[in-house]
Amino acid sequence: MPANLTPQYLAAEEKYRRARDKAEKIAALEEMLAVIPKHKGTDHLQADLKRRLSKLRQMEEKKGAGKSADPFQIPKEGAGQVVLMGYPNTGKSALVGALTRAKVNVAEYPFATPLPVAGMMSYEDIMIQLVDLPPVTAGEMPRGMAGTLRQADLLLIIVDGGSDNCLEQLTGCYELLQERGILVAPGEEPGPQVKTARELMTVITKSDLPGAGARMELLQELGKELYTGDGWETVAVSVEKPESLEVLREHIFRRLRVIRVYTKVPGKEADLSKPFILKDGGTVLDLAELVHRDFPGKLKRARVWGSVKFPGQPVERDYRLADGDIVELLV
Repeated sequence: MPANLTPQYLAAEEKYRRARDKAEKIAALEEMLAVIPKHKGTDHLQADLKRRLSKLRQMEEKKGAGKSADPFQIPKEGAGQVVLMGYPNTGKSALVGALTRAKVNVAEYPFATPLPVAGMMSYEDIMIQLVDLPPVTAGEMPRGMAGTLRQADLLLIIVDGGSDNCLEQLTGCYELLQERGILVAPGEEPGPQVKTARELMTVITKSDLPGAGARMELLQELGKELYTGDGWETVAVSVEKPESLEVLREHIFRRLRVIRVYTKVPGKEADLSKPFILKDGGTVLDLAELVHRDFPGKLKRARVWGSVKFPGQPVERDYRLADGDIVELLV
């Protein structure tokens, strides 16, 4: 039986051929397995892909066991992980320092951030993780950084609004993400650990400098050309303008596409101290799984305050919740 391999599979196979390290090969093999047609004609090929994937994963585990912890493996914390990518001296570290309490190294010389630095950014009643990555250059990024970019919930491309090279910075990062198989091309379907433009945002820093406004317009036009109608977004900030940082916080939260849901015990007031975080489109059942592992099996129904027609309205287990909803789970 012929394999009848799809264009999506062939594209993933090409990414595997061009992979520069084990992490990129693993990501490409995972994508190949996800998109390969599932029928008897591909049984042997599927088995071979699984064998190669297993071998690479074992090699990575052995490598990690014999060495110190990989500094690019940043455990996720908070409502989402947001990583900052950019050329040297674009203002990444200064931005992370202004938004979090992380001890970043802000310097006028390039490559002052040799390793990732993580910090927690507050947004209303939640915390969001920001990761300042070492700088990239045209066609090059530090070894191990691709894995951090793939696992992140949101990528921020940081561009220097005070530089005449801002367009080159943006296109350089954009091309690097595509070359490494991290960002899908416009119109293509993403595979595992492959981002779309909706998981990407351009941030132009130093917006208070002369000419930054005109450069912002150029970047917006370039974004429209690169990803027409596919969710490209550009935000201008300055660490000298606190109001611009608040706007960025709002954009980051919205771009993460998560919702905050609060719970209440029957007969008591709602607990508004710490919300549960769900992906946009999350249901009552998804919330129950976060509250306690035994809840989904016992859950009968729920009552919701917020997105429903009237307060305390009974809803089914598959009801889709909205940001700010209060939920009473009934077992």
